[in-house]
Amino acid sequence: MIKAIFFDIDGTLVSFRTHTVPESTRKALKQLHEQGVKLFIATGRPKLLINNLDDLEFDGYITLNGAHCFTADYHDIYKGSIPPNDIEQLVSYCKNHDYPFVFVHDNEWFITHVNADVEEISRLIAIPVPPVRPIEEALQTDILQTMGYFKAEADEEIFRQVLPHCEPMRWHPLFADIIARGNSKSRGIDEVIAYYSLRLEETMAFGDGGNDIPMLKHAGIGVAMGNASPEIQAAANYVTTSVDDDGILNALRHFKILA
Repeated sequence: MIKAIFFDIDGTLVSFRTHTVPESTRKALKQLHEQGVKLFIATGRPKLLINNLDDLEFDGYITLNGAHCFTADYHDIYKGSIPPNDIEQLVSYCKNHDYPFVFVHDNEWFITHVNADVEEISRLIAIPVPPVRPIEEALQTDILQTMGYFKAEADEEIFRQVLPHCEPMRWHPLFADIIARGNSKSRGIDEVIAYYSLRLEETMAFGDGGNDIPMLKHAGIGVAMGNASPEIQAAANYVTTSVDDDGILNALRHFKILA
């Protein structure tokens, strides 16, 4: 019996085409809550950027790809910061490399500078460009996540030499979410179900991006959206239709969670 369901936002709950939650999904989530199923967000977004879910209600949130988990009333369940030594090395590295980086800590974020890649991603997921601040500000607080606008060919250098205690959660070729090694949406699921005294086999997860692979493999049932790439679909127990073709409702009906 499924007692908790975890949902990615962009490309899963929210359409990249309309930037809204399909009506079929809205109705399905309401029915699930009426049946007593707990609903959780599992996103790469920070808390301050969960701005596209309208009045939908959730029991808790896994944000920053598992680095920050909290309840609906903002009680912290788990926080996992990037080691300060890695941040220091990144600050030094950026003096000689022109990659923009976003830094997130609690309810604040900033970016080192803006280029065309930053603007493209901002349009894709309909979020504002962060305020521009000196990278040295990252040394003054705990950083829960950074986002680097560089392509995958730079991964080996950056994660071997600069951020050895971090790993990328890449869902787009232009940039990567970066979190402390050991954090992931699957780690977030474990933290949340421990808090709510649930079992892993009672969980279900929906996702469409590379950062969703850990939770799709980890949850009791992992469902990939039809708009996901073949790599993500291969990580899931089931592939539903796309976010724009009632994918969440169709999967819930397939598993007889909803009639």
